Amino acid sequence: MSTDYKFQGWLGLDPDSVNGKMVWKEYEPKPFEENDVDIKITHCGVCGSDIHVLRSGWGPSDYPLCVGHEIVGEAVRVGPKVKDIKVGDRVGVGAQAGACMNQNGDCEFCADGIENHCPKGIPTYGSRYPDGSKAYGGYADYWRGSANFVFKIPDEIPSDEAAPMLCGGITAFSPLNQYGAGPGKKVGIIGIGGLGHFGIMGAKALGCETIVAISRTSAKKEDALKMGATDFIATDEDKDWATKHAGTLDLIVSTVSSPKMPLQQYLQLLRFKGALVQVGAPDDIVPGFNMAALLLKRASITGSYIGAPGEIKKMLEIFAKKGVHTWTNNVPMSAANKAIVDMEAGKARYRYVLVNEKHLK
Repeated sequence: MSTDYKFQGWLGLDPDSVNGKMVWKEYEPKPFEENDVDIKITHCGVCGSDIHVLRSGWGPSDYPLCVGHEIVGEAVRVGPKVKDIKVGDRVGVGAQAGACMNQNGDCEFCADGIENHCPKGIPTYGSRYPDGSKAYGGYADYWRGSANFVFKIPDEIPSDEAAPMLCGGITAFSPLNQYGAGPGKKVGIIGIGGLGHFGIMGAKALGCETIVAISRTSAKKEDALKMGATDFIATDEDKDWATKHAGTLDLIVSTVSSPKMPLQQYLQLLRFKGALVQVGAPDDIVPGFNMAALLLKRASITGSYIGAPGEIKKMLEIFAKKGVHTWTNNVPMSAANKAIVDMEAGKARYRYVLVNEKHLK
């Protein structure tokens, strides 16, 4: 089956692309398979991961590449083996485009429904499919990939708000879900940015008793309280913050990507059997800490990576029901270079979303 559309997008050609030097070019997508979906992209969120990969911050990137893994649009081509999506559906895809799906019966991750941890998982961009073809992202007109990682968007959630939920939203929601955030739980969210604002709103949607927003300064305090935080800690403005709030939190979700985090003091905030879950991914090594911070309280420090398809569906259902609204700054797809520069400069409040105006109905 031939198509009457071309795959074009903003391509990063080298690490300097992160400085607003992506170029708009045509590229060849992966071959269309029977379980694939083509999406005509209307919206794509700008994620911190895009910055890391464009500059080869997590290791050498496979240039040229098209970043963007918070994609929403219209399904315009659907493979014959796709069951739950039809042409014309409003759909989205997040940070994962493929996994082995336990086809050989030997993948414990896919078998257990945590496909996001599959050793053969394929990120939405900057990766390769088994046939060697490249995976391209959503700063583009169209996206192609497996229906296993494509989700229908609930009618209650506007497309620009849904797009950032598919990576930023699930990255913050997944640890809340994993560690039982809900009524009676006291939760801290470190970093009030693109991920952190989802952490606060996700904790509120799950009914947490206490939600403490933790940031370096009080500049975002008013916003955090509007999002649902019940308390606020400004670590640069109160030298005794760790002592004052010691032993008060059941769960901490750290969204920061700075290697300079005061990890020892963060751990001090945990209650007995508390957990700190790191979801931000710094380019550099984070500082060490005294093991007594874990031993004396039987506390734990762990990590979480995006979320499984089942979790994404659950999150979208809860966010739709509870009326969670992403705080977005919408900009034209044509302004993608400016958006990534502004994102790196910390100007987003709290997610930039690229709007592909020529594809809006």
